[in-house]
Amino acid sequence: MTSPGAITRPPRRDIALPRRVAARLAVAAVRPIARWSPARIRAVLTVLRRGARPATHAEAKRARDAVLAISLTCAGPQGCLPRSLATALLCRMTGTWPTWCAGARKRPPFGAHAWVEVDGRLVDEQVPADYFIRLIVVPPAPSRRSGG
Repeated sequence: MTSPGAITRPPRRDIALPRRVAARLAVAAVRPIARWSPARIRAVLTVLRRGARPATHAEAKRARDAVLAISLTCAGPQGCLPRSLATALLCRMTGTWPTWCAGARKRPPFGAHAWVEVDGRLVDEQVPADYFIRLIVVPPAPSRRSGG
């Protein structure tokens, strides 16, 4: 999967130590997951999202910034899958869940990509909202509350 545009890494010193430790754990945990089939990734993420409330855009951006600050792999041009998985996992570690997506560019040349979004808004991707077509989507789990 390729990442469009340049990624700016936030300085590590801007991320609190406990957040950096959690980000390192998230990045380490997703290394093997990033090698799995798309169906298996979706299945695991569907389980992981349970019990989490939907992330806000700011929460997802903070998680993505922490992942970028500690991982050169995630910040690299081929790092979109581990970056998006680690961002989702770091959000989950704080009780939230963004929408995790994998897809492709809508226009040639073909390029696969993975990202997180909140309320249909890409989190810190440097492209327009309609740049990608979503092929796999793992949104926050539906609320189990009944309306009554």
